Amino acid sequence: MKESFLKYLFCTLSGLLLVIMLLISKDAGITCDEVLHYDHSVSVYNYFASHGQDLSSLNTPVTNLKYYGQSYDNIVTILIRWFHIGNVYGFRHFMSSIAGWLTIIVTALFAVWLAGYRAGIIVIVLSAFSPVFIGHSQNNLKDIPFALGYISGIYLTIRFVISGRKISLRDLIFLTASIAFTMSIRSGGLLLICYLFFFFFLYLLFGYINNIKSEPAEIRTKLLWIAGIIIISWLLSILLWPFALQAPIRNVLESFKVMAHFPDTFRQIFEGKVEWSDFMPWYYLIKSMAITIPIVVIAGFFLFFVFVKKIVSGGQVLQYVFILFTIFFPLLFVLYEKSNLYSSWRQFLFLYPVIILIAATGFNYLFDYLMRVRYARVGLILFIALLSVHPVMFMVRNHRYAYIYYNQFVGGLKGAYGNYETDYYYVSQTEASLWLLDYLKEKKHTEPVKIKATYSVSWLFREHPETETSYFRFEERSMSDWDYAIVVNRYISPFLLKNNTWPPGNAIHVIYADDVPLCAVLKRESKDDLLGFNALTEGRDDDAVKSFEKALLVDKDDEMIYYNYAAALYAGGLYQKADSSLKRSLEINPDFELALMYLGNIARSQNKINEAILYYRQVIKANRKYFEAYVSLAELLSDQDKAQTRELLRSCLTINPRYKPAIIALADTYRDTDPEIAGKYDRLANSIGD
Repeated sequence: MKESFLKYLFCTLSGLLLVIMLLISKDAGITCDEVLHYDHSVSVYNYFASHGQDLSSLNTPVTNLKYYGQSYDNIVTILIRWFHIGNVYGFRHFMSSIAGWLTIIVTALFAVWLAGYRAGIIVIVLSAFSPVFIGHSQNNLKDIPFALGYISGIYLTIRFVISGRKISLRDLIFLTASIAFTMSIRSGGLLLICYLFFFFFLYLLFGYINNIKSEPAEIRTKLLWIAGIIIISWLLSILLWPFALQAPIRNVLESFKVMAHFPDTFRQIFEGKVEWSDFMPWYYLIKSMAITIPIVVIAGFFLFFVFVKKIVSGGQVLQYVFILFTIFFPLLFVLYEKSNLYSSWRQFLFLYPVIILIAATGFNYLFDYLMRVRYARVGLILFIALLSVHPVMFMVRNHRYAYIYYNQFVGGLKGAYGNYETDYYYVSQTEASLWLLDYLKEKKHTEPVKIKATYSVSWLFREHPETETSYFRFEERSMSDWDYAIVVNRYISPFLLKNNTWPPGNAIHVIYADDVPLCAVLKRESKDDLLGFNALTEGRDDDAVKSFEKALLVDKDDEMIYYNYAAALYAGGLYQKADSSLKRSLEINPDFELALMYLGNIARSQNKINEAILYYRQVIKANRKYFEAYVSLAELLSDQDKAQTRELLRSCLTINPRYKPAIIALADTYRDTDPEIAGKYDRLANSIGD
């Protein structure tokens, strides 16, 4: 095909993709991160509007959002405020889609620069067939803009490095803006500054090895430009970042350290079991990418390496070495640092455009290879189309939830359900909330309605004063007052998911994607469970027992009701019945930590030591951060095996070095044999407040 036709096709596909992305963004749900980042962007706006008097954006001990520049969020909020945009999240989704589209187009232009318009077209097609990236482009104003800055920075850095004396002023401006933009979203954008130095050094080394000498004047000029780019981009990056403005160098570097080892940890499902994010296996990130990237992209990526010799002979080896480095270095860095990773590979979406670029290059070289074979290129197009059917059909069926796509390696979304996280971003709460609003309108509710949700839905109910929304944990649903609940499958036990015992029986509406339940709207049928809990906390054990017995006639699948019922029974001296109730809760959820711990304590009080040890070990297996279980288990093992006891307590303190009961227990193991060591632990314990 002529290059002019390919250019026309490139422009047509670009425009078509923009229209499609903007249209599907209208149906995008609100994510949990969006709520946090929008609220923080309002605080940032208030910081500047008050001329630095409002410091709420610097006080984020729970969310740690002061460490994020999140400039794109902040810019969008400024536009919302200046132009009085009422549909806040609709506009955010529009702007997120713009950022996603720009990311794809910059990647495509990068491919055009490297290999022509055909390569650029392949980039657009592969990107359009990428559910995870397209899904996040609907409502992720943090990771998608960061990906835009990252690919732009790489593209322009390589152009700058290999430009020789011909340095384009336009490239310099856009390179500076790209680095500044990326850093202003997340301090991880510092990588682009490192790449700028490193690639320039490699370029000089490559030239030296190949007897291509650079003139000293050129080297000096470029070093001066690099220095200028760094200084200007650093200053620009902090303009909308209150925390960085307080100490432009120290606080940016501090933010980078925090991002590399994010302090908050989360429990998530991986390979069929629940684990904390800071204890994921080393291959968590790689496997998460491998099972969610479309196979057509993976095929193109590996195809690239088949044509390595041709790439080397084509004179572009240095450019592709730089590109590959920007993929593998971040991956190796987090593996080496053992970073805290969660939510699949969302934080590494910035690598995807580069992966797409490499995959497109692989297919482009295959097109060249098949140039002389009749019908071979048509066959290749059909092959790409065939591999793309799975992700495309998923997006057609589930465009709101494209980001939870899983490929054929794990049997699609159905195969991933219960084995890996699905709607970890709580996107389905939006559709469920809108359904509930219609339901309440149809039922003509006039009395106040209490609605609980597993993440904030207050924005969706903001125009309905008759509703009161608040957060709750699904497993604690019997312990709070509500009429309706909106529950996403996040933080639901894999046992419940795999055994089809979630959603519960009182679900009146369920949101599905590929027949997998993502979110349920629950209607409360009785409040006897709440009455029982209130009676239990007030010490009215007989009343609690009666209320729980009534509640269990309505709901036999709530493990927490059985747990609280057992507590009331045990307080009333009905030990055997309490034991049976706790064991029934474990039939519902075998990893229910509270019941396991309670059974361990009961067995211990009855001097059933081996049984208690077994329960405490089950608690730790279910949740390695249930620290109380370590101490209880250590106390039982102390007389049997001091070495094992100390190892157990040290394991606890490795996770939580300031857990005072474990320090005291460890001191006790040395008290008779080595008072000096015991004294050291005692002093450490005394230095920690209660």
